[in-house]
Amino acid sequence: QVQLVESGGGLVQAGGSLRLSCAASGSIFSINGMGWYRQAPGKQRELVATITLGGSTNYADAVKGRFTISRDNAKNTVYLQMNSLKPEDTAVYYCHAAVVRLPLTWKAYDYWGQGTQVTVSS
Repeated sequence: QVQLVESGGGLVQAGGSLRLSCAASGSIFSINGMGWYRQAPGKQRELVATITLGGSTNYADAVKGRFTISRDNAKNTVYLQMNSLKPEDTAVYYCHAAVVRLPLTWKAYDYWGQGTQVTVSS
């Protein structure tokens, strides 16, 4: 099977920075889209940023200009650099990957990480 392991969350003051990482491992042939989502208490999970295999990116309006998503295809890892953090960025952040598994069927399956808490104090 496939596992996604996230790291890098924590507590930071407003205006600070954090870098999240998510490494995929297991029976992986390739990973198509990867992304980060977040869920604040009492709210639905929302998209933060996505990145395709070729490196095209998409961001939620709320994080444009502050967050940067990137990936290392050789390491099956996706990153989220978060700068100029605001209290409203406080949430559990989840990574997502669309994985083409082995043995090869060419179908992509959705996998999620366990979530990492990001707390921004004012």
